[in-house]
Amino acid sequence: MLASMQRNGLRLALFAVATTALVSGIQWLTAEPIAQQQSVQLKATLGRMLPEDRFDNDLLASCRMITSPQYLGDTQPHPLYIASLKGKPSAYIIESVAAEGYGGSIKLLSAVDAQGRLLRVEVLNHNETPGLGDKIERRKSSWLDRFAGQRLQGRDDPRWAVDKDGGMFDSFTGATITPRAVVKGVRQLLLLLKDDPKSLTQAPPCQELP
Repeated sequence: MLASMQRNGLRLALFAVATTALVSGIQWLTAEPIAQQQSVQLKATLGRMLPEDRFDNDLLASCRMITSPQYLGDTQPHPLYIASLKGKPSAYIIESVAAEGYGGSIKLLSAVDAQGRLLRVEVLNHNETPGLGDKIERRKSSWLDRFAGQRLQGRDDPRWAVDKDGGMFDSFTGATITPRAVVKGVRQLLLLLKDDPKSLTQAPPCQELP
């Protein structure tokens, strides 16, 4: 009886070791291809954010991580890509969070030129109500196009609100909370560039974070 239990225990132990080795091997073999694919996808996303004539540097190599709960929506560090043209900063691509969405936080990616003018806004992730709040997706509507070319005309610019609140951005029927959150999130990002522009260039490079 005891010998049988020992044999079964040994078999289980060997099986566990073999399984762990197999999983580790698969992770090792697939890590590089996955990283390469992620890099390709990220380059494609960044390429959609800026016209080609706006920069001549490698955006991925310019990555920094910036932390600003007041302006970026949460306490996490967010990727920042500094575009430059002929050696001078020409635009910034910054990830941020609109924290007050109906379904929770909405992850944003915004491109802003060196003068504080928005070039493009994308929604990277959200949990808003299908058929209502999901109109913030480009494949569902052109609502995000309204941000292109806009800038803050002072801290209390009344245009930076949905139309129901007297602003310039359309609200959604039955889902005003969603566009209101996105407008506020983008506005806070623009305030970062206005209030603390040095934080962008002083942010640590991505690879230097602990």
